[in-house]
Parts: sequence; structure tokens; C-alpha cells
Amino acid sequence: MNIAVLSGKGGTGKTTVSTNLSIILDSNYIDCDVEEPNGFIFLRPEEINVRGVEVDIPVISKDKCTLCGDCVKVCNFNALGKSKSKIIVFDKLCHGCGTCRLACQKGALKYDKKTIGIIEEGIKGNIVCKRGVLNISEPMAVPILRELLQELPSGINILDSPPGTSCNVVNTLEYADKAILVTEPTVFGLHDLKMAIELVKMFKIPFGLIINKYDDGNVLLENFIEKESIDVLGYIPYNKKAAKVYSKGNMLIDIFEYKEIFQDIAGNIREVIL
Repeated sequence: MNIAVLSGKGGTGKTTVSTNLSIILDSNYIDCDVEEPNGFIFLRPEEINVRGVEVDIPVISKDKCTLCGDCVKVCNFNALGKSKSKIIVFDKLCHGCGTCRLACQKGALKYDKKTIGIIEEGIKGNIVCKRGVLNISEPMAVPILRELLQELPSGINILDSPPGTSCNVVNTLEYADKAILVTEPTVFGLHDLKMAIELVKMFKIPFGLIINKYDDGNVLLENFIEKESIDVLGYIPYNKKAAKVYSKGNMLIDIFEYKEIFQDIAGNIREVIL
């Protein structure tokens, strides 16, 4: 069972919810926010194993290349360019699809491996913790996401999704059986929540909602929830005590009243979406 935790925008508390629920539900934690993974800061897994993630990058043989430009013409990602003297490879745009090699009639194209990031896996008590880390300056996270999600541990996996509704989130949802949406009681939070809901509905994934940094009186959010008949799994209040604990890289469930809140949320998750 894979449960994606996502939000329409960053900063709503998606990772806070994911890490604390992983402990409460005794579930594996998979950090899919490979551009800025920070769940390990809170979970602090041990016995971490690291392996690289490689992609294929075209290499042009100067001896065989006739500068016909066929490879440039078929590249849908503008990863190849033709100058007067050579074919230029823009490796950060390359998706490794192999079309250019098929188009080359002279056999002037081959592929070399390039490392774009890593996968890390460790343990926290009884749970497996995994994350992908994209190298600085690398633009494409999808290859790391796919490798991260191909071999998931057995049991319940909490997929801490990237923020927003980009292709990285879409690739994460392809592996999700259920979803938990996290929002905040603000106009911006509601706006982006609507986009996240459209996305999970497109995938036909059952979902519930957690409202973080909750305070009373947000009529717009409450009216939307009632109108759309959304299952609310729980409310996480904001206070300075929680903010201080979070800022030190500690878990909210270390605070007794917040542990009770997450236990109630876990109970609702079992009833509503599991």
C-alpha cells in the first residue's frame, strides 16, 4: 500500500505530516522531493546505503560524424545542435530516449553514463527510510524518482511527494494507491489545494485532507470542504511550541498533545482511506 502525501504548494507542512505519520503508522518513509529532500533531518535513519543514479548521454564520434544533422532534427528536447564544425550536445536537456542514435545512419552516436544524483536507504526502528537526492545544477528529477519508486519495501509506504502539481508529482502519483492532501487555512492554500484535488481525481485515487496550521474562522476553506464533501482526516493547530520543535529538526509527536493529534489522524486514515 502506497500513500502519497502531497500539497498544491510548498510550505504547508507536507513533510511534517509525512514523517510524523510514518512513525505513528509504523510505515516506511519514501522522500520523493528529490530536489529538496529534508525528511531525513527529522527521522535520522541509520545504516544508510548509497548508490548513484545514472542516465544515458549521447557522445558523437568526430571520425564517423558527417554533420548530416539527422540526429538534431529528430530530437524533441533540443538536446542536440549543429554548428559548422560539429554536433553540440546539451546534456542537461537530454532525456536519453535513444531517438538520435536510431536516426544516425553512420553509427556516429553512442551513449555514456552520467551520474545525476543518488538514492539513500536506511532504517529508523522498524521502518525503512528512502530518499532520492538530485545533484546541484541538474534539471531533471524524473529519472531519480522512477528509480526510487521502482523497488519499494513491503507494507505501507508513505510517499512524501514533491510540492505543487508538476510532472514530478505526477510521476509520484503513478505509484500511489491512496493520497493524503495537506493544506493550510489561507487563500493561497485553498487555491493550490483545488489543483491538487483535480490531479488526484484525474488518477482516480481516493484521498483525505489534513489541515495544518489550523485556526478557526476560515470560511472560504470550510465552505469548499463542505461543498465538495471532502473527508477531513484531522486538524493540526499552529503554536510557537510546535514551531520551535520543528526548527530544531525534531518531531511534533515528541509533544504530547501533538502525538495525540497524529494518533487520531492515523485512526481516521485507517477508517477513511486504508
